[in-house]
Amino acid sequence: MFDALYIGATGMQAQQLNVDTIANNLANVNTTGFKKGRVNFSDLMVRDASRLMSNADGEVDLLAPFARAGMGVGIAGVSKMFDLGDLKQTGSAYDLTIQGDGFLEVLMPDGSSAYTRGGTLKINADGQLATQAGHPLKPSVTVPDGTQKLTITSSGRVQATVAGQANASEIGQLELVRFANTQGLSAQGDGLYRATDASGAAITAKAGEDGVGTLAQGVLEGSNVKMVDEMVNLMVAQRIYEANAKLVQASDEMTGMANGLRK
Repeated sequence: MFDALYIGATGMQAQQLNVDTIANNLANVNTTGFKKGRVNFSDLMVRDASRLMSNADGEVDLLAPFARAGMGVGIAGVSKMFDLGDLKQTGSAYDLTIQGDGFLEVLMPDGSSAYTRGGTLKINADGQLATQAGHPLKPSVTVPDGTQKLTITSSGRVQATVAGQANASEIGQLELVRFANTQGLSAQGDGLYRATDASGAAITAKAGEDGVGTLAQGVLEGSNVKMVDEMVNLMVAQRIYEANAKLVQASDEMTGMANGLRK
């Protein structure tokens, strides 16, 4: 009975995290490039119940066939699902997305690298193409003063048409990176991810080659959250939470009955 109390509590705690994750998904249904989270559950380690196989007099206990017992549910992790979101045409030269697998590399203030699926870019104070938070793309692309038209091809070539020039000049080449295990990336917020031991090191590739997608200018990738799916998941999580709460309540009542026994 005491085990049932603990097992029910683990179920309630696990479903609370599940509901929190679903809530975050729903809150970001309109966030550009957002990737939904999913909770991965695992059963907790089992305890050795061999002590129940015989009593103090050496007689075989009725619980002997059940030599091992589960101890509830745990959280294996919260992973990001990198399914492609809906693509939205914007027509803006500074809106960029990746059609297919891959990430753009950006330089963080501490000199380390982070990775993004794209979004609305801007020119930072140093004249470089950067994210809205000001993190420059890597390799860096410096946009000349007086640029009237910026073109980014599907293969990542960046061209600028400057006032007074008839032809566009190439000012840089964007590269994409991929990972052996994308779900192992660590989300940093603001659409940025960092590599971890689970994801493996970043593998640089040219857009459209080596298994990575192509770049699309004037397009934004929407959130991959499906509201109907999340609402169904929310209802299921709520019912499971209620069932575990009932289990805790029943176990508490049974414990009370045992404590109230009289010889």
